[in-house]
Amino acid sequence: MEVRRPLAQNLLHLPVEKILITSSVIAILTGVAFVAGVFDGIAGGGGLIVLPALLLAGLDPLSALATSKLQGSFGTGSAALEYARHGHIDLRKCRLIVVTTFLAACAGAFAVRYAPISFLSAAMPILLIVMALYFAFSPRISNGDVRARTTLPRFAWTAAPAIGFYDAIFGPGAGSFYLLGFVTLLGYGVIRASAHTKLLNFTSNFAALLIFAMSGKIFWILGLCMGVGQFLGARLGARLAIRNGAQLIRPLVVIVSCAMAIKLLLDPANPLRAFFP
Repeated sequence: MEVRRPLAQNLLHLPVEKILITSSVIAILTGVAFVAGVFDGIAGGGGLIVLPALLLAGLDPLSALATSKLQGSFGTGSAALEYARHGHIDLRKCRLIVVTTFLAACAGAFAVRYAPISFLSAAMPILLIVMALYFAFSPRISNGDVRARTTLPRFAWTAAPAIGFYDAIFGPGAGSFYLLGFVTLLGYGVIRASAHTKLLNFTSNFAALLIFAMSGKIFWILGLCMGVGQFLGARLGARLAIRNGAQLIRPLVVIVSCAMAIKLLLDPANPLRAFFP
């Protein structure tokens, strides 16, 4: 008799693997998630901490990505709520941008098996280094808003869904790309830009989570426990960002972007390694 598998699992052609996750491993990973949440609440880059930790715990790459989306949704959601509570997000004005990002992230999660990973691995370090240089030296990075280069509806139909699709299909640096878009294209001050970045990070994380949930690859107990750490850490990170503004966010974005670029470059599978034997 044929056993029917969930839709996403059939699409991905990846078996569900079972491993033993002990209470001590859960406790350690929850602590890791708290630290990652603090970074996510300020400048993003928590995945740089969480994904390697999940892989070290024995999860296969897809399970690590799926479980990371679960726990990460708690962190980005917590940070977005904290920013909204302090008046940095107008949820009514953000309805269109949330919808387009959500739909694009769903498409990205379904397209994971077709992702041009080699191309993305080669392009991302370069983009992240350019972004770090921009945040380090651009005079537009400040707490106050500046003149916008495009409108919110145009941003909602172009940059936001493109980054949402990328976030679901690959992930590294998505928060930094959202932040860059809000600053350079919409002219938002760095606190307001960070606030809206968390809203879209949550949107794309949650959309990908819904698709990955059908694959049976999420470690739910582990992800929910880590979610508690993420929720608390991101709440703390958002408060620190609101209190310190560009003085804190700007250098952290530079550090996190450079760290992600280095991590991608150190991957033996990265095509750019051929130029640096």
